[in-house]
Amino acid sequence: MIYPTRRAIYLLLLGAPMALALGLIRPELWLVATGWIGVILACLILDTIAGANPRHLALDARFPYQVGVGDPFELSLTATGRAVPPRAELALALDERLAEGGRLAGDMRRTSTGESLTRTLPLTASRRGQALVEALWIRWAGPLGLVWKQRKFAIDGAIHVVPSLRAVTDEGSRLFQRGSWFGLRQQRFRGEGTEYEALAEYQPGMDRRAIDWNASARHVKLLAKEYRVERDNRVVLAIDSGRTMAEPVGGMPRVDRAVSAALLLAYVGLKLGDRISFFSFAAKPQTLTPAYMHTQDFPALQRAASLIDYAHVESNFTLALTTLSTQLNRRSLIILFTEFTDATSADLMIRAAGRLVKKHRLLFVVIKDEEVEAEERRRPESGADVTRANVAAAMLRDRQLVIARLQRLGADVIEVPADAMGASAVEAYLAIKQKGSL
Repeated sequence: MIYPTRRAIYLLLLGAPMALALGLIRPELWLVATGWIGVILACLILDTIAGANPRHLALDARFPYQVGVGDPFELSLTATGRAVPPRAELALALDERLAEGGRLAGDMRRTSTGESLTRTLPLTASRRGQALVEALWIRWAGPLGLVWKQRKFAIDGAIHVVPSLRAVTDEGSRLFQRGSWFGLRQQRFRGEGTEYEALAEYQPGMDRRAIDWNASARHVKLLAKEYRVERDNRVVLAIDSGRTMAEPVGGMPRVDRAVSAALLLAYVGLKLGDRISFFSFAAKPQTLTPAYMHTQDFPALQRAASLIDYAHVESNFTLALTTLSTQLNRRSLIILFTEFTDATSADLMIRAAGRLVKKHRLLFVVIKDEEVEAEERRRPESGADVTRANVAAAMLRDRQLVIARLQRLGADVIEVPADAMGASAVEAYLAIKQKGSL
């Protein structure tokens, strides 16, 4: 496609006032204006013929088949042809999961060899699902700058955005690296717990309540009982995918952050020999996987996590937690990733949690609302700022009230920053295991 630039249009329009001025001053010279327009048209034709031809371009677009939500990746574009311009403009139509508004614009530069135009775009997927990369437009100006030469390339590709495994690969490998697992971390799991392991000579720093006085009297030295953390515990990772969890925090929906943290917890739990299952719900229960206990079952949990969809309806905690309770035939640790804003809307959740906590261990994981906290701390400069600060303070008080009511029922609640959700949840899970309170 070839069409005139703004410069060409302005030069052509300049012929009209020129003809009018000459017609008033020197009527016999009015043909000069017509000649001006003819020169510009000739230059347009020359500019169209000269330089690279859009029909001779070929596009090579490369991007990954699958990426994790929130993980950065690159989309590489290369246009080759017989003759390429030194610079070209690009416009890329793609899914809103990859770019706000579904459009990206930029420049392409000619390589040092002069055979192609290249550009690498850094992208980050903001939501899970299938993100389409639809089409690319490339255009450049002719040598005289009078015409645009444009070519549209239909890409029609798709990038599958799945739950991110970055936390699993980074944090998981750090937790279970060889030196840590057979050194300090092994010592942490041995010596704390509820299952008797062995008698060992008492060392400074050990719990004095673990001293076996009868055995110490027989051997004439202090001996202490060592315990090990229980294994084969049932752990349910419950994810609320309702309206409040679909809202973004830090550029990513809360539910996606919860899924990534749950996958890290699943990896750690499988490594420690526990039985891990996923449960998700919104207006009604959606998924409850079988209980897996081997690391080779982790891909099955990953597939189940990728099916957790965004729901723009209120979550039904009564139905969800009641359904989950009927599916569990033994005491379990239920780690619930959810969000609550005020005491009134969270009342049904608290009642359902009160019934569940009588039989199971319940841990709530919620993301700190740093935006509301910032509004509450911000120094007011106008009346509107004072109003916002008061509303933010009231919301934070309601939030702390809900947390206090859950803790009085016997549930554990951790409020964590969005970027540290996975690590904080793992620490809370390990602390519960070490206490042997499952």
